[in-house]
Amino acid sequence: MLELEFTTIETWDKALWARIERIYREAFPYGAKTKVILRSMLDRGIGYLHTAMHQGEVIAMAVTGLGGKGEERILIIDYLAVEHKLRGSGIGTWMLEQLKAWAIREHGVEGIIIEAESGTTEAHLERIQFWQRNEFVLTSYVHQYSMVPEPYQAMILPLDRSKHVPDDGKALFRYINAFHRVAYRKS
Repeated sequence: MLELEFTTIETWDKALWARIERIYREAFPYGAKTKVILRSMLDRGIGYLHTAMHQGEVIAMAVTGLGGKGEERILIIDYLAVEHKLRGSGIGTWMLEQLKAWAIREHGVEGIIIEAESGTTEAHLERIQFWQRNEFVLTSYVHQYSMVPEPYQAMILPLDRSKHVPDDGKALFRYINAFHRVAYRKS
C-alpha cells in the first residue's frame, strides 16, 4: 500500500478544503452538506476534517463529529471518501484505523457509528459490505428522514467490548440526529 500521512484539523483551512473538495464532491454529488455547513461545524467546534495524503496529495477524506457524553462518548463518521481511482486498495480501511486511533486517543470514545443508505443497489450493498469488513454491525432499524428520499440504517463499531454501547439502531439514530440538528443549526 502507499505510504500515507493522516491529518486532522479542527479549524477551517480554505487551502486544504480546495484540495479535499474534489474527492468530497465526487463521492457525494447529491445531498451532501455544503461547504458553508462544513465550515460552520469546524468553526463551532462540533466537527473535524481528516485527510489521508500521499506525497502531499489528498487521496482520502473524512468528516466526523462527537456524540454522547462521558462513558457514552462516540465518534460519528459523517462522511468518508477515497479518491475514486484508488478505491479497493485498502486506503478506506487504513483511514478507519487512523480515525479509530485518533478518536480513542483524543476523545476516549467507546464506539463509532455511521449511517448507511438502506438500499438494495449494488453500490448500496458494496458500501455496507465495506463497513462490515471493518467490523461494523448493521442494525435492523430503518430510519426515514423527512427531507431525504432514501432510508438509512445505523452501523456500530464498539471499541471497548467490556462497556455498553447501544447496538439498537433507533438509539443510535438519536446520536446521529442530535449531531445533525447541531450541524444544521443556524449560528
